[in-house]
Amino acid sequence: MAENGKNCDQRRLAMNKEQHNGNFTDSSSMNEKKRRDREERQNIVLWRQPLITLQYFFLEVLIILKEWTSKLWHRQSIVVSFLLLLAVLIATYYVEGAHQQYVQRIEKQFLLYAYWIGLGILSSVGLGTGLHTFLLYLGPHIASVTLAAYECNSVNFPEPPYPDQIICPDEESIEGTISLWSIISKVRIEACMWGVGTAIGELPPYFMARAARLSGAEPDDEEYQEFEEMLEHAETAQDFASRAKLAVQNLVHKVGFFGILACASIPNPLFDLAGITCGHFLVPFWTFFGATLIGKAIIKMHIQKIFVIVTFSKHIVEQMVAFIGAVPGIGPSLQKPFQEYLEAQRQKLHHKSEMGAPQGENWLSWMFEKLVIVMVCYFILSIINSMAQSYAKRIQQRLNSEEKTK
Repeated sequence: MAENGKNCDQRRLAMNKEQHNGNFTDSSSMNEKKRRDREERQNIVLWRQPLITLQYFFLEVLIILKEWTSKLWHRQSIVVSFLLLLAVLIATYYVEGAHQQYVQRIEKQFLLYAYWIGLGILSSVGLGTGLHTFLLYLGPHIASVTLAAYECNSVNFPEPPYPDQIICPDEESIEGTISLWSIISKVRIEACMWGVGTAIGELPPYFMARAARLSGAEPDDEEYQEFEEMLEHAETAQDFASRAKLAVQNLVHKVGFFGILACASIPNPLFDLAGITCGHFLVPFWTFFGATLIGKAIIKMHIQKIFVIVTFSKHIVEQMVAFIGAVPGIGPSLQKPFQEYLEAQRQKLHHKSEMGAPQGENWLSWMFEKLVIVMVCYFILSIINSMAQSYAKRIQQRLNSEEKTK
C-alpha cells in the first residue's frame, strides 16, 4: 500500500513539474477557469434557470441510463443469473403451498430491513445534500415507541399493525415494568439497519478518492479538490473549520482502523472527509468499511437511541410540558397544543381515538407533516439540480478538451 501511494505521489509530482515547465496551461489561469466554471454550474438551479435545469437533468438521466445499459450488456452472464434467480423467487412467492408462511415472514423482514437501510443511505449518500432521515423518520419512531412503552407498560405491541401503527396490548401489565433496555431492544433492528444504510452511503467518497489516487488523474470533484488544497496548505491553516478537517484527516491517516471507528462512532458532519482520506491514502476497503459499519450501526446508533429514549421518557416529557406552561405570558397557550397532542396519542394507544380524539387536527402534527414534505421536496430538488450540474460539467469538460486540441 505504501509503495502504491509513493508511486502515485511521484506521478503527481512529475505532472506538477511539467505544469511548472510550461507543458500545460499556467496554473493560476487554470484555477481561475475552474472557479468560473464552478460558479457557472452553481447557477444552474431550478429557481434561477428552470428550463435549462430540467433539460440538463433529463439529458443526464439519459446518459446515466445509457451507461448502465452498456455495463449490463457487457455483463450478460450476471444479468441472466439475476433474472433466473428473480424468476425462481417470483414462482416461489406466487405458488400456493405450505411454504407460504415462511415466504410471508421473509417478505416482511426483507421489506423492513430494506426500508430502514434505504433511509440510512439517503441520509448520508449526498447527491447535493442528504435527507436527514434520522430527524424525520427514525428519531420520531423511537420517540413514539418510548411514549407508547411508558403508557402501555409494555413493548409487546400487537403485530400487525406494529410497526405501521402502535397500540397497547390487551393484557394488563404491571406499573413500572418498562426499562431503558427493553425499549432499546424493541427498536434495535430499525436503528441498526438505518446505521448500516448510513455506512453504505459513505462508500462513494472513498471509491472516488481511491480511483483518483490510483489513476493519478485530477478528478473534477469539489470536495476532493478542497481536500487536496487542504493538504497543500496544512501548515498555514488558521480557521477553526480547516483545523477541524485536518484533525479528522490526521486521526484517520495515522491511527487507521481505530481512528476511523472513533470518527464514525460520534455524530460527525466531517465524516465524508474521512472517506476521502481513506481512499486517498489507499486504506484497505474492509478496514474502512468495517470500522465505519461498527461505528455507525452499533456504537453511534446506541448513543443516539439512548439520547432519544431518555429525552422522551415519561417524566422528562411531563417536565418539559410543565416548563412550557411556566413561560410568562404565552406559556399556557403554548402548553395546550402539546397536552392535546399527548392526550390524542394516549387515546390512540388505547383504541379510543374515534371516541375521544379532538375533531380538529393538532397543529403540532400538521407542522411535522409539512416539515417532512418540505424536506423531501428539497431533497428531490437537490437531486435535480445536482444532476443538471453534472451534465453542465460534461459540457464544460468537452469544450475544454476541444480547446486543448486546437
